[in-house]
Amino acid sequence: MPESLAITRFLNQIFSGPVDALFALVGFHPANPQAPITDTYAVEIAVVLAMILFFAIVRMSLSVEKPGTMQQVVEMIHEGIGGQTEQIIGHGYERFQAFVTCIFLFVLTCNLLGLIPGIEAPTKVVAVPLGLAISTFIYYNFYGFREQGFVGYIKHFMGPVWWISWLLFPIEIISHLARLLSLTVRLWANMFAGDLVTMVFFSIFPIAVPVVFLALHVGVSVIQAFIFMLLTIIYLSMAVQHEH
Repeated sequence: MPESLAITRFLNQIFSGPVDALFALVGFHPANPQAPITDTYAVEIAVVLAMILFFAIVRMSLSVEKPGTMQQVVEMIHEGIGGQTEQIIGHGYERFQAFVTCIFLFVLTCNLLGLIPGIEAPTKVVAVPLGLAISTFIYYNFYGFREQGFVGYIKHFMGPVWWISWLLFPIEIISHLARLLSLTVRLWANMFAGDLVTMVFFSIFPIAVPVVFLALHVGVSVIQAFIFMLLTIIYLSMAVQHEH
């Protein structure tokens, strides 16, 4: 599908050559080599840049005596997510808070962008939730190996009873891999369905009634971002906890 957003056209004009070369290295051939960057990925890049700019502005305007509105919002988000992370992970939760917060804000922003006419929520495209799920999977397993060591983390998959470890190990491996599917499908299916319902009712009832579904879309966006974040925290907690 040809790109429709100005930012997509701009990025393709500048980066289409390097992106095509990168795709060629991994054996992938885009449908449109002249415009390999789609609207979905362009919006993702815009969200990341906007988040970086937002936090940079907040960082430069920090004030103890007179905190601004943005600082107060960031502190509220930080304390809320920090409290949730501490409650689940416990001691040492601080090192994970930045990743967890970024996951929440990125998913939430991408979800809410679907409310803007002409822009599809990136999370409506299955590749985006899958990419987030893979990032989360790699992140918590990395810290599992780092925290417990290779042998200790492998033993984590075998359960507490040694004589049935041969059965539990493959089950645990399958269970962990299933988390990729669970994280991906839960986010993608809810956002796809939410966008579809909103679009259908807008086409049938262009006034008044769709407002209810827009509010529902906002609610679903917030809930799905929170669930994705919460599952990330839970998986981290399970990966770094030590047996006593």
